[in-house]
Amino acid sequence: METVILLRLTLIFIRQGDAMIEKTPLVSHRIRTINGSFAWISHRFLRQGFWGSLTHHELLVYLFLVIVGDRQGISYYSFDKICSLVAISPDEYIVARDGLIDKDLLSFDGHLFQVLSLPEQIMSTPRSPLMTKEDMQREDPATIHQIIARCSPRDRAR
Repeated sequence: METVILLRLTLIFIRQGDAMIEKTPLVSHRIRTINGSFAWISHRFLRQGFWGSLTHHELLVYLFLVIVGDRQGISYYSFDKICSLVAISPDEYIVARDGLIDKDLLSFDGHLFQVLSLPEQIMSTPRSPLMTKEDMQREDPATIHQIIARCSPRDRAR
């Protein structure tokens, strides 16, 4: 038989320059504990604007890779498994992955991912808008995918 002991736990957080804030868990018998493996994200991710610098798809991919990574941030999920689990298309995945690499949050060698420690500051990667049909065919993954899909198998073999 399992004995459950309910404790009233009060956490006190002190931030420099702030008054003490007292927080009491809302459901004291459901306080999270670390059992086995776990994932974490530095508070800097939110407080220093990294969260706000990411697109929706970048956030999905980043959070997924944080959750599945080992203690060094390394994971090896395939792109199709990632796309399936986070419900994005391969084109959306590629844009998100490349955006995370450009922002110095992720490293990828074609097989392994490594979620990196946060850089000192947010790496902004402004992209110029795709204005012409040629820009779209050269840069837009969805357009590139459509062009490939329209090619006949005979044309692709050449």
